[in-house]
Amino acid sequence: MAMRIFEDPMVASRQDPYPDEERWQSIGKPSSDSFIVLFVVHTDPVAQPDGEEEGRIVSARRATSHERVAYEEGEF
Repeated sequence: MAMRIFEDPMVASRQDPYPDEERWQSIGKPSSDSFIVLFVVHTDPVAQPDGEEEGRIVSARRATSHERVAYEEGEF
């Protein structure tokens, strides 16, 4: 379900402060009719030999009320 947020036209991302690898924090809805907003930490997609891009989801959880408001107001 967490991967679906990347299809959200309002998905927002910012760099995660984790020091040991480049990670991103993204927030979005898994579907247009969903009431749930998810907060996902992930690595940047990297091109694979077959031409596909692949990233890794580190964690996913329901967004806090503060994060949800920031997402809805476009201030994440």
